[in-house]
Amino acid sequence: MSQHLEGKDLVELLDMLEPVPEPAAVSLMPQTPGWIVLGIVVVVAVWWGLRRMRARRRAGAYRRAALAELDRARDRAGNRTGDDGAYIATLLRRTALAGYPRAQVAGLTGDDWLNFLDQSYDGKGFSGPEGKALLAAPYRRNIPQPGLADLARTWITTHRQLRP
Repeated sequence: MSQHLEGKDLVELLDMLEPVPEPAAVSLMPQTPGWIVLGIVVVVAVWWGLRRMRARRRAGAYRRAALAELDRARDRAGNRTGDDGAYIATLLRRTALAGYPRAQVAGLTGDDWLNFLDQSYDGKGFSGPEGKALLAAPYRRNIPQPGLADLARTWITTHRQLRP
């Protein structure tokens, strides 16, 4: 043993030890540029997806509002079988004006209006008796039109909206 260590107890010997050097901090920066590019691509893709989801949600807002108004009208009427045709005719017109250009929709009347409704959702429901009742409904108030609300709900949820 060395001369300078003689006569020292264990505690003194431990105090003479040098502290263990701390390792260098680990960098969180990726070591290759590929990970940086991948991170940027992922961030851009998430941002683009959120914007697209928000735009789709906004584009369908008029549909949700029309469906909510149709439900409120049914609750106000207090019945589930007969529906106010005049109110539904107005609601369909307002919904069409929200989803299509005004020049395309505003001037349509009679059979042209019913044909537009049928063509915009690939159905033939407005060519039948419900459609004819829809044309006469604004002039005959408070006459229940069975099935008209269900047809209107189908059109509101399934019609094709023009993309801007």
